[in-house]
Amino acid sequence: MVVVPTTVEEKLIHDNAFKESSQDSPDGGSGDGEEGEVIGEEPVRPQQGSGAGPGQGEGGPHEMESSAYDLGKILTEKFELPNLKEKGKKRSLTRYIYDMTDRHRGFGQFLDKKATLRKILETNIHLGNVTDIADIDLASFLISPADKIYRILSREKDYESQAMVFFLRDYSGSMSGKPTELVVAQHVMIYSWLLYQYEKQVESRFILHDTEAKEVPDFYTYYNSQVAGGTMVASAFKLVNEIVLKENLAQDYNIYVFHGTDGDDWDIDGKEAIPAITQMLTYTSRVGITIAEHGTGTSGATEVERYLKKSDFLNTKANLIRLDTMSKDADEPRLIEGIKRLIS
Repeated sequence: MVVVPTTVEEKLIHDNAFKESSQDSPDGGSGDGEEGEVIGEEPVRPQQGSGAGPGQGEGGPHEMESSAYDLGKILTEKFELPNLKEKGKKRSLTRYIYDMTDRHRGFGQFLDKKATLRKILETNIHLGNVTDIADIDLASFLISPADKIYRILSREKDYESQAMVFFLRDYSGSMSGKPTELVVAQHVMIYSWLLYQYEKQVESRFILHDTEAKEVPDFYTYYNSQVAGGTMVASAFKLVNEIVLKENLAQDYNIYVFHGTDGDDWDIDGKEAIPAITQMLTYTSRVGITIAEHGTGTSGATEVERYLKKSDFLNTKANLIRLDTMSKDADEPRLIEGIKRLIS
């Protein structure tokens, strides 16, 4: 192998376009200064940003998953994984188990008797010692050391469970400002925790809703979408049920659903929301609902909280569904406390 060194040199760029000179810039001729003195510098390639303060230029890569994984490692010390089911597991790249799975002829650690008998019979058939299958003379069989089949200890990659997390956010007009910030911040922490717990084997889906629900492609769209319109919470739950059924996700994933809202709902009695939640509880490992109150009414009196408590899900299905209600002035410790309530 020959390593050929290469280099990239800056090229002189000649621009024949006429540029008007300003009064402050030199335009040739005589003047003050010595020959060779530098009177101005400009980089050949424009800088994309200074690194401080607001600016322009192309966006750079954001290592969101790496940072989220580190955050999840910290949060794991505080939480416990709810309702982990051994289903839909993928082959791990880091964990191994040892088992007597490999076969070896002639020698090994554990004699596989059935495989050995099959091999002995096959050898003697080829030697002509088996003329009548109904009358086999075992005394005439020849046994070669190579006919013995052994099991030997082998290192096999283990399998790990995987999770599908649905993040649902109310982006109706009443969610503007602090409620949206609280919900999104809490959802980032939950995502980080699951990412660490499942060794990055987490797939996330993002759904926004006002009176209608829609799935958006990534977290940035989920976070930055502006609020407007009325509120129908059931539309988001129904969309999740449709996606899970259509893609048969319940068979392969531990499914978590986390919904954030300010508690307002045009479906004041939950006539559409409660049946959708009932269906959701048949396949999810945990449903966590966060109510970030906007402070314009009585605490604990929102429509969502009323019909959830009336349904008695929070008592009879406490291992599957949790509710956390916080005020709009909640701080980070309060967010973490809320996560404990949702998933511990």
